[in-house]
Amino acid sequence: MDQTIVRLKIFPGPWRLLAIGLVYLAVILFGHLPDHLILFPTTAPIDAGGAVQKMLPFQNGQLEVWTAKSHLAQQKDAADVYVLRFYGNADRAERWVAAEAEEWNDRAVEIWGMNYPGFGGSTGSARLSRIGPAAVAAFDELKRHGADRPILLSGASIGATAALHVAASRPAAIAGLILHNPPPLRQMILRRFGWWNLWLLAGPVALQIPPDLDSIENAKAIHAPAIFLLAEKDEVVPPRYHRLVVDAYAGEKRVISLHGAYHNDPIEGTGVADFYRALDWLLPKANSPDAL
Repeated sequence: MDQTIVRLKIFPGPWRLLAIGLVYLAVILFGHLPDHLILFPTTAPIDAGGAVQKMLPFQNGQLEVWTAKSHLAQQKDAADVYVLRFYGNADRAERWVAAEAEEWNDRAVEIWGMNYPGFGGSTGSARLSRIGPAAVAAFDELKRHGADRPILLSGASIGATAALHVAASRPAAIAGLILHNPPPLRQMILRRFGWWNLWLLAGPVALQIPPDLDSIENAKAIHAPAIFLLAEKDEVVPPRYHRLVVDAYAGEKRVISLHGAYHNDPIEGTGVADFYRALDWLLPKANSPDAL
């Protein structure tokens, strides 16, 4: 065989390298890689228990919110405190809202749980860029509904990024936060996943994380009191990344270490008692005139 032909087959020419480079750039810039790598939307029906569905207008579509009242709020037909809940990226609001409301039986609380766009009955594509605006839209509707009642924001995993964004965007209206395993998305992508691909993938993906989901920058801007629940053995968001958010948080905070817990483990054992003690600290602050 002609040696020239062999050489061409083994060593790609400049045009082939250029084509590979263009394909790489197209995938990175236009393939919505962060959305596909981070978000795991589902739309199959889930039994919502006693939760009530609300559909809110959002970006030429609808945003699905599920609500439930604690037993005391049902008896009083009014809530003293509202909780706006944001869940993890493979989870759904209707799975938890009714059960979580039951955990507040000694307090008159109404929980609103939001499904991100593309999740459940929320319309549109699942995009990181839509999480922040959707979270603010849900909060603004809850604020109109709840009038002068205090509102707590509660978020787990990527839901904590949504809660932090809302708190940074509506600082005067937030009474407090409850944050479970908060991820600093950009920093975690670069530091945890960059080395094995020489940052050729991690770098562009990190740069495409929406600025409004920058948990560290948002944490620096928030002065409302917060409870942090941190799984000691978190395999999804390692504890050293939790601490980046905790250390950046400007407001007063209580940090609860969930001993032996992994990322998706429920709060159990001594963590339950620690959490209720922290709520006893947080709720009086939420009901103070300064929090309204």
